[in-house]
Amino acid sequence: MSTSTPQAPGSGAEPQTAFTGLDRQGKLVFVGLMLGMFVASLSQTIVGPAMPRIVAELGGVEHYSWIATAAMLVSAVAVPIVGKLSDLYGRRWFYLGGLAVFMIGSILAGLSQGFWFLVFARAVQGLGMGTLMPLSQTIIGDIIPPRQRGKYQGIMGAVFGVTSVVGPLIGGTITDNFGWRWLFYLTLPLGVVAFGFILRFLHLPVSGQHGKVDFPGILTLTPGLVIALLATTWGGNTYDWGSATIIGMYAVAALFLAAFVIIETRVAEPLLPMHLLGRPIVALSVGASFAIAVAMFGAIIYIPVYAQGVMGVSATNSGAILIPLSVAMIVTSIVVGLLITRTGRYKPFLILGGLVLVGGYLLLANLQYGDSQWHLTLAMIVIGLGLGLCMQVYTLVVQNAVAQRELGIATAAIQFFRNIGSTIGTAVLGTVMTAQMATAIPEQLAKLPAEQMAALQQQGGLDASQLEAAVLDPSALAKLPAFLVDPIRTGMGEAMHDVFLTALPFVIAALLLSLFIKQMPLRDTLHEQDSTETAEETHEFRDTTTGALAAIGASGSVTTTGEIRVVDTEERHSHRADGPAER
Repeated sequence: MSTSTPQAPGSGAEPQTAFTGLDRQGKLVFVGLMLGMFVASLSQTIVGPAMPRIVAELGGVEHYSWIATAAMLVSAVAVPIVGKLSDLYGRRWFYLGGLAVFMIGSILAGLSQGFWFLVFARAVQGLGMGTLMPLSQTIIGDIIPPRQRGKYQGIMGAVFGVTSVVGPLIGGTITDNFGWRWLFYLTLPLGVVAFGFILRFLHLPVSGQHGKVDFPGILTLTPGLVIALLATTWGGNTYDWGSATIIGMYAVAALFLAAFVIIETRVAEPLLPMHLLGRPIVALSVGASFAIAVAMFGAIIYIPVYAQGVMGVSATNSGAILIPLSVAMIVTSIVVGLLITRTGRYKPFLILGGLVLVGGYLLLANLQYGDSQWHLTLAMIVIGLGLGLCMQVYTLVVQNAVAQRELGIATAAIQFFRNIGSTIGTAVLGTVMTAQMATAIPEQLAKLPAEQMAALQQQGGLDASQLEAAVLDPSALAKLPAFLVDPIRTGMGEAMHDVFLTALPFVIAALLLSLFIKQMPLRDTLHEQDSTETAEETHEFRDTTTGALAAIGASGSVTTTGEIRVVDTEERHSHRADGPAER
């Protein structure tokens, strides 16, 4: 979709002309992708400020994290499935189907009358998000070469940043004035517009690849992930970590996941090709993305909780607190994308992003009750800078390192592990929060003078349900005796300190992994060109004038008057040539 429009995989000719920018059709496709990304990412950020109010109304505070976790879990399972199927059968209808499923989930969420029905509705939304998120990035890879892709992915990352700004603001305002149910209905008109826009303008050629769907992989990966997450969520709350239930669940999950790995090494069309993860640059990028996701969602999900529970702000203002993080991430993401396109280098941004994130989480973990809002704002700005420096870059690194025919599953792989990181991270941090609240707040209440505790007992005492409501709802806290406010907020601050401290090792891990990621040249064309491969490889040369093939040794030479296309050993399996050889 440039001066010479590049073709998608399987579309026939694949010209390797230099990319000069998206033409009108390409720009319309890009706008459509941003609309879909906006709708999906908005649903993640708009609910954050309302979550305390939702659990206060529907109950389920002990399962607080499941409102976010359900969507993330289903999304994580859907990502590799959709990524592989889109490689085999094309991306357009999967993308439209994802939008439709997402809107159905939004309607169900708005109609929820109970906590677990809302969790189910969020799972349906997650299925849609698990389709939209990876395919947006994959289609960008279909139409834009890696060297130029940085700035477009930077803009795509900025879309998520924008929703991080407007989502909490809109979410808090609507929750305070109209009720949390309207948060889910609000996305429906945007979803309809996105659906119509993409139906009209997104027309990609269907892939020429063929293969069987990896049903054994699906049937082992799905229960393995679900059981492992349930064990992580229940551990320390419903059951002790050392209980037979939790240990047994982890053992069963390990068996399913081990079977999944074995299956993926043997099937013809694996759901998650193990050979991709065997490449150091892919494995390191995937691992770093996993760790970054834990940190990112630890901030987005639990900072509003800190703002409401410790600082005592309203839902609207707790959403506004995230603005510095989001603005810093938006600006940095766009600038980094432009710099990568200009310099062709990405590793310095990965390392710098890791360092900045470590500093941001150190600031966050040292917050305590009584600190001004400026302390939190500074931590948010630093974390936003770190996320903008590196979050989208890992996708570019992986896409640049794989063949075009593997673009869908490779992009899905990094999105899959990012979703797993956000899912497990949210569950782990939620477990830490509820466990620490259960001890920190009573410890603070126990320090109250005896006469105050006696007065409280005369008023009927303070039961667990009142305490839960007070922790997560400032209006409920205001109804309690004034002398209880400081102990409750202090205890909540101590619990949140442990939450943020738990996320710190993950950002350190991301930094260490990034140090070992290799800097590779970014291609200026959509597909690999093999005319400069090493002498040990064997090449096939195809004369497109006669259709004849001649196999020659790497040390040999050939002279021909026809057009020659080069196919390396790996490409022969897909029966595709990546570009014309130099004559």
